[in-house]
This record gives sequence, C-alpha cells and structure tokens, in this order.
Amino acid sequence: MKPGTPLPEQDDLLRARLVEMIDMRHELVKLATLIDWEVFEREWAGLFPSQTGRPAAPTRLVAVRIPGSCGR
Repeated sequence: MKPGTPLPEQDDLLRARLVEMIDMRHELVKLATLIDWEVFEREWAGLFPSQTGRPAAPTRLVAVRIPGSCGR
C-alpha cells in the first residue's frame, strides 16, 4: 500500500514549520534535491503489492535505511 497523500497544511501558531527549521544550504538538503526519488518508487513498487495492512513508509525514509540503495 502506498503512503497516503498529506492533508492540506494548516498553520499552527505555536509550532514552527519544519521548512523554517531546516538550513536549506546544508549538504544533505542539497543531496536530497539531486536524488531522483521516482527511480526508487518505480523500482520498489512491485515489492509492496498488498492493498491491506499498514500504509507503506515514504520512499525517502526507506531508501536511507537500506544499505547500498543510494549507490554507496
């Protein structure tokens, strides 16, 4: 099961948005923009065919947890 689409964002006056906390100049942020995440989604789509059970984790989260999945 693929992850669901996020709901429209709602501003919370008591919480800072994640995009405001991340340094967009950080090397990991820059690296994430260079990775073609669609490749991972296409390649791994057949590995999770079930339509029941817990929704799948986002591709980016799974990719960083599998050794060698990012070309290392």
